[in-house]
Order: sequence, then structure tokens, then C-alpha cells
Amino acid sequence: MLSEANLPSLNGLRAFSAAGRHLSFRAAAEELGVTQGAVAQQVRGLEEHLGLRLFLREPRGLSFTEEGRSYHAAVSRAFSQLMDATGALLDTPSRVTISVTPTFASKWLIPRLAEFTETHPGIDLRITATERVMSFYADGIDIAVRQGRPPFGASLRAELLFPQEVIAVGSPQLVAPDVHVDAAALSRMTLLHDAHDLWPQFLEAAFGTVPTAPRGLHFSQTTLSLDAALAGQGIALASRFLVQRDRDAGRLERAVQAALEGGQDFYALLPHQGASEAALRVMEWLLSMAHEESREG
Repeated sequence: MLSEANLPSLNGLRAFSAAGRHLSFRAAAEELGVTQGAVAQQVRGLEEHLGLRLFLREPRGLSFTEEGRSYHAAVSRAFSQLMDATGALLDTPSRVTISVTPTFASKWLIPRLAEFTETHPGIDLRITATERVMSFYADGIDIAVRQGRPPFGASLRAELLFPQEVIAVGSPQLVAPDVHVDAAALSRMTLLHDAHDLWPQFLEAAFGTVPTAPRGLHFSQTTLSLDAALAGQGIALASRFLVQRDRDAGRLERAVQAALEGGQDFYALLPHQGASEAALRVMEWLLSMAHEESREG
């Protein structure tokens, strides 16, 4: 049985393929950028390897033998498949998988994806939205955005995106623009809770007390509590940068002057070792966008 070790040399096959297209050693040499003698020698070596004549050398050029014609068709198909496969490989965008929380994905990242794809057309960005702490290597994650406090481990590069600054927001149906409600007014409103459950801390920081048994709705994710706030269902807490677009568009208003700061800041995490060039470019984009928005804020 024929093995790879018994296959003809690639140079010989290339010379044969080119000579067969032109039926001329001279024209094949011009195509390949070598001498006519080199092409003829490569083809002779191929014929000796196969133990077959592939061309008839005639005064006016070359002509195929019967075996040479069928072999040339097969070799041409093989080179065509190699070129197609190589072209597809080179045209494939670099893939980067980023793990973010659902709220970060829906309220910050997704609205900015059009800008990212316009400036980085060669990167295929894959987004995994989960609250779960994932393994970079086991889960195939290139970058993660998480809230926390450093250090995150010696193997990870951590870059601050946004400091924690939690504010209370509600729709214009409940909160008039530029009018901040007091503790008594807030106690009559529905408070929208998420899994972080920061309302007790926020109220303590804002008013020095927690209103007695305020009404509340509870959600598993911040993005759900914000959707409820947009629908006029109550007052939600969220990091300022996550609601800035909705505030700029007039869909949400700041309800309370105070803010809850410190603690769980937002960081972009990237392994120190093995990060691809594409992942580094995504990291740079995240940092540039965050720093630009921080300056504007």
C-alpha cells in the first residue's frame, strides 16, 4: 500500500502541473520563476519516481501520454483543493471569545458591537453571557469581564474598566428630570431588587436609614430589574455606566442624588500567557472605550 513517504516530491508535481497546463517547459518555467532546465529535470525526476512517461517530447512542444493526461487531471484537482483550503484558512477571521455578565452584555457591550466590527473586521467576536465564574482554558475563554477586587491571580492580567458607582434610576413616568426624590417619597415607590441586593446599603448611604418595609420586586439579574425600570415598574439600582445610554436618551432618570461607591469594580481579565494578537486587540478596544466614556462622564 502506498504511504506518504512514497509520494512524489511537491516540486516535481508543481513542475508537472504547470508544464501540463502549457504543454511547454519554457512557459511552465516562466510561470514558476525558474529555468526551463529545472522544470524539465523536475518532470524527469517525477517520471522516474513513477516509472511512467507522462509527456511525449516533440519538436513543437509537449503532448500527454495516456497515463500523463489522467494523472495531470488528478494532480490539478489536488492543487485546486489545496489552494481553496489555504484561501479559506487565510480568510477566516481570528476568533475571540469574551465572557461577560448578562447585564454588561445587554447594556454596554451589545450597543457598541457595530463600532467594534467596523474597526476590527478581521476578528470574529464570540460573546458568552453568564454570571458563572468560568475557566479560561477549560471553557475556551480569551477575555472575561467581571466585578471584583484584585488580585485575581498571578496568571491573569487585570485592567480596570469602570469603578463601581451604583445609582438609583427610574423611568420619566416616575421620576421627573433633574428632580431627586427624598426618603419619604422613595418609601412609597416600588424598589426593584437584583441578585446583588444593594438597596439596604444604598439607602443607608443616601439617607442614613432604611425606609420601613418598602415595596419591592425581585429579579435574578440586574438587566431584568433595569427592563422593569424602563417599563415604569419601579426604581432600580445599577452601575452608572450601564445606564448612561438610557439616561442620555431620556428613557431613565436619576432618582436619588447619592451614589454607592467602592467594592466591586469592573475589570477586564486576560491570561498573561498564550493570549492571541486578536485577544490583545479586543482588550485594547475595551480599555479605550471605557477610558473614553470615563473622561466624558
